[in-house]
Amino acid sequence: MKFFVDTAEIDAIAELNELGMVDGVTTNPSLIKKSGRDIIEVTKEICDLVDGPVSAEVTAVDAETMIAEGRKLVEIAENIAVKVPLTWDGLKACKTLTDDGYMVNVTLCFSANQALLAAKAGASFISPFIGRLDDINLDGMELIEDIRTIYDNYGFDTEILAASIRTVNHVLDSARLGADVITAPPGVIKSLINHPLTDKGLAQFLADIKAADIKIL
Repeated sequence: MKFFVDTAEIDAIAELNELGMVDGVTTNPSLIKKSGRDIIEVTKEICDLVDGPVSAEVTAVDAETMIAEGRKLVEIAENIAVKVPLTWDGLKACKTLTDDGYMVNVTLCFSANQALLAAKAGASFISPFIGRLDDINLDGMELIEDIRTIYDNYGFDTEILAASIRTVNHVLDSARLGADVITAPPGVIKSLINHPLTDKGLAQFLADIKAADIKIL
């Protein structure tokens, strides 16, 4: 499974990237706004830092302007994936930009039918929003499972990018069900390492080492 980091914070991306935990990055205007910096400047810095796809989102809602914005965004770096919403205009933009040879991430997916349309339009990535489905008492993991089945049935190349990841269980279940990618905030990715038995075992190990007065250096 690929790990994309859902942030525009350069330091957080760099920390995880040094550990080999970054296969790509997803950003949006809201995330970049929090950094207080120019959207093009921040996006270029992220693209220079990581080798994998960096999703940069359009701000328009009509197809013509989305396409124009997408063509401007891909000038930033070769690893830009243009992020468009899952609307008819978004699918029109996806088809055009994909035909131009660019990566496209179709976002705000909440149904398997939507995911099927995105794959037909040539999307590089489909982003089902797990957490937001959970918020309205629907099972986001059922959506991942349905999309995986449909894509496998017909050999679609579109990668399932599980988004709106909020918990370590979201990551685990996405991996179990065969999502190609998860995108999560740095804090969620870092928390995957946590387990109370690891903490307990380490505490006992340190106590034993101290009692035995063992030193290596």
